Amino acid sequence: MSKCRTLIWPKVILFGDSITQSSFQNNGWGSVIADKLARKCDVVNRGLSGYNSRWGKMVLPRIVNNDESANIAAVTVFFGANDCALRDKNPQQHVPLQEYSENLKAMSSYLTTAGVPAGKVIFITPPPVHEAAWEKACTLKGCPLNRLNSVAGQYAQACVQAAAQCDADVLDLWTLMQKDGQDFTVYLSDGLHLSEKGNQFVLRHLWELLESRVARLPFILPYWADVDAGIPESSLLCDQ
Repeated sequence: MSKCRTLIWPKVILFGDSITQSSFQNNGWGSVIADKLARKCDVVNRGLSGYNSRWGKMVLPRIVNNDESANIAAVTVFFGANDCALRDKNPQQHVPLQEYSENLKAMSSYLTTAGVPAGKVIFITPPPVHEAAWEKACTLKGCPLNRLNSVAGQYAQACVQAAAQCDADVLDLWTLMQKDGQDFTVYLSDGLHLSEKGNQFVLRHLWELLESRVARLPFILPYWADVDAGIPESSLLCDQ
């Protein structure tokens, strides 16, 4: 027999805030992507609830490093929903627009340095904000309305521009969810986070960008019907 080798599973890393963290909930966009890619790669959820791009830039080197970069098929970078919080209403999460843009470019630059080229990176803009619904959620928490849809739009535009400058792809949720005057409120559960339809929307559009990056990944370990039942070791344990 030839020498067996440890299997190395490629990775798709989902990096962002609570909209990424919650994507592994039932029928969430992250969980469906993980299901689609079973037996091809690991889909790793690195969503950090409440984080902004400033904190994301700081922790990214603790999440992606040179040792594993060769096995990364794609990275999504999904920040902005917290960065765009109004400074006077939510100073802890707010990040100024220009700094937000620079943070995104810094994350792209770091990934490139770590061995993940821009062609493997997909930026995702913040979704629109349904102010009336989010104001109700804020009131329940004892705070005033702290986000505006128009401001979220400015951060979305900055994300699109940063992606272009980095030669990375971008999924512009803010624009797509409001395209042709459609009712974007159905995509949000509380005015800020995604509803079931919102998760489906993200999944559909993100998969269009992600599929080309994972299409050539092989099926890991043989299909059960292809295993030699008489000598399974020849199929399962060693290189062919």
